[in-house]
Amino acid sequence: MSEYTPLEEYGAIGNLETTALVGADGAIDWCCLPTVSSPGVFARLLDPGGGHFSIRPTGEYESEQAYLDETAVLQTTFETDSGTVTVTDFMPFVGESDPSNPKVQGIYRRVACTEGEVELDVVFEPRFDFVRADTHVESTDNGAVASGDETRLFLVSPTDLDVNEAGTNATATVDLSADEDRWYVLQYGMEVPTDDDRCESLLEQTASYWQGWTHDCGGDCPLEGYAHDLVTRSAIVLKLLTFRDTGAIAAAPTASLPEVIGGVRNWDYRYSWIRDGAFTTRALVNLGHERETREYIEDFLQVSRERDPEEIRPLYSLDHGDLEEETLDYFEGYRGSTPVRIGNQASGQTQLDVYGELILAVYHLAEARHELDDDDWEAIKGIVDHVCEAWDRTDAGIWELRDNQRHFVHSKVMCWIALDRALEIAADEEFDAPVERWSEARDEIKQAVIEKGYDEERGSFTQSFRNEQLDASVLMLPLSGMLPFDDERVQSTIDTVWSELGRGDGLVCRYEEDPLPGEEGAFVACSYWLVSCLALSDRLEEAWEVFEAANDHVSPLGLLSEEVDPDSGDLLGNFPQGFSHLGVINAALYLKAAEEGEEMEDPLGIQSFGDSDAGRGSISKS
Repeated sequence: MSEYTPLEEYGAIGNLETTALVGADGAIDWCCLPTVSSPGVFARLLDPGGGHFSIRPTGEYESEQAYLDETAVLQTTFETDSGTVTVTDFMPFVGESDPSNPKVQGIYRRVACTEGEVELDVVFEPRFDFVRADTHVESTDNGAVASGDETRLFLVSPTDLDVNEAGTNATATVDLSADEDRWYVLQYGMEVPTDDDRCESLLEQTASYWQGWTHDCGGDCPLEGYAHDLVTRSAIVLKLLTFRDTGAIAAAPTASLPEVIGGVRNWDYRYSWIRDGAFTTRALVNLGHERETREYIEDFLQVSRERDPEEIRPLYSLDHGDLEEETLDYFEGYRGSTPVRIGNQASGQTQLDVYGELILAVYHLAEARHELDDDDWEAIKGIVDHVCEAWDRTDAGIWELRDNQRHFVHSKVMCWIALDRALEIAADEEFDAPVERWSEARDEIKQAVIEKGYDEERGSFTQSFRNEQLDASVLMLPLSGMLPFDDERVQSTIDTVWSELGRGDGLVCRYEEDPLPGEEGAFVACSYWLVSCLALSDRLEEAWEVFEAANDHVSPLGLLSEEVDPDSGDLLGNFPQGFSHLGVINAALYLKAAEEGEEMEDPLGIQSFGDSDAGRGSISKS
């Protein structure tokens, strides 16, 4: 099996259309163009022959990566026996709205020698369509061009490139002395003239955008001086996963990174899950970024208006296209983990929780005082009416299990949220609604969850009705407001999940078992759900214990994976993972609020529309 770069040694850059992973060895090993859900151009992350673009010293070196302060501009510094060189990588924004923006997708790489002399190897080796399309590289006056099936990728190079006889790559050896630099520019689709001054201007412009966005919080930063760097990096990751054209939010920029090394749990996350998007918008709203919430919700309200509620899927491509899952049998897979899948079959599943998450996202928009119109409300009513009819059906659940469907407790809780938050919106906005019917259905769901979802012997709410298996997703029950945090069943559930699913070092598994082979790692988001529940239970010392331990599994650049191997500490699953990063943000906000004795709206928006009614719990701090 080939050598693979550990996930913690990758940084992510992007332009709100796609994302690239850059290793500490100077290699771009992952990038899909023109969008994050497009076929891969560089995919060495999943196979040695998958394509890459590398710039690194010829001999031995030590390297270190860092982001420019509060940006998605990445710097990789190489130290050799003869000198030091830094590669700065970024992706400027493309579009017509700003005449200073470039007109084509691109990755810009500045190579600057800061001390001594350094010899570097440059290797340009793209592979279109995950190697399925023929890729031919040839020289140009300005560097090289790779051509595929109606696709071209240009490399503008300051040095001559040698194209091999097979036409599969272009290479160069470059000598740099102190205070010298060179620019290498990738351009997708067409070549546009550029020069060093233009590249420097785009670097400044891109850094300025990110720094302005991170501080565009409508006032003082909620976490200034308090887990600030970690939360800021998490917010930038969530923004990177946002697709500018539609407001859709990808779960992660990668596909088929394994949850078990050498195993089959390899899925494509380059799409927009309603669930992830709703929770992401809430995390960003908590930091003052309301624009992303408006764009996301308006996009999915449009989706809802175009479909019957029963036809709403749990996930979509970023442009709302169809998703068909297929296997790349010729790919070795990250560290030998197969099958390598692209597309995602879960798009055809029934996941009842998505209705709650969609209504929750609308609720976030309303609480930000964005006016909903009659068409919006008709779409919402249709969804909520469907929930009244469908809540007592089985589904695939939050974890998208591919075996038999069940009555998952988390799905029922989210159906309860759909009804509960819709009733709040109707009352606050004075919309017409079948209040009695919705209220009755809401109460029926709560009664069913309490009667069928709680196991007295285990002292916990469980994964599904009349089933004793534990599942960390039940931590969403008190966060939803269905029961208050001082309820004995809630506290017992928190303790049981922590003791039975906890793996030490701040790690929590999402459930006890599933039908797939191999034992997956701990699920990072579950650690931060536990922190949130402990903080809101006024168990601050324990909350801090889990929070600080969980943060030890953040990469050196502040990036989080989907899972962590409890034994080795290896990062697992698609990377960086939005669900994990939004967990960090919410947990940090809760800890701050609890420690300072403030009232704090939870990530599910329990208290946004005034006083709670008698049917829900409160999270107010006294």
